[in-house]
Amino acid sequence: MSQALDPIAPLRDFVVAMTRLVETTRDEPTLLAQGRQLLAKLIADDGWLAPDFAQPDPAAYRQYLLYCDPLERFSVVSFVWGPGQKTPVHDHTVWGLVGMLRGAELCQEYAPQGGRVVSRGVEHTLKPGMIEAVSPTVGDWHVVANALADRPSISIHVYGANIGAVRRHMLDARGELRDFVSGYSSALVPNLWDRSAVVRAQAA
Repeated sequence: MSQALDPIAPLRDFVVAMTRLVETTRDEPTLLAQGRQLLAKLIADDGWLAPDFAQPDPAAYRQYLLYCDPLERFSVVSFVWGPGQKTPVHDHTVWGLVGMLRGAELCQEYAPQGGRVVSRGVEHTLKPGMIEAVSPTVGDWHVVANALADRPSISIHVYGANIGAVRRHMLDARGELRDFVSGYSSALVPNLWDRSAVVRAQAA
């Protein structure tokens, strides 16, 4: 009954656990390792993601903010890719974890070299339940595309900052390096804290 009345509970539990984690350490390997375990639990079931934050757009991929820590120590974002959509080559400048929720993503790795950013000739596919890490320490440049031609794909990203407000870098259409700030695709965020339905049911 509680899960049916409170479908967003897995996201709230994840936010609580991540908050405790960032309060206890700033060590990146620890954050990535323990954060990976928490994210794996979150993406094991996709029923918690509300339809409003899973909508593709015909023009471009969507980046929906699900939560930002009040001190901007981490943020949680759903990325929604329509068929054929992909990012430019870009970096993150902070640690991050990418967990595949629905569909599949194709990731091609890049790296700085001699003042340029070049392909490493490495690509891999993320399928539901799989997680990869990014950061300037473990590898920070890539291009990501929907690996499916017939339906959207969705991944859940956790970053060590308010990622929509971070000044980052990308290669433009001419292959030239420039700064960008991604922002978010919606001004709405989920209401994690409305547990009124569960409380009413418990009192009945």
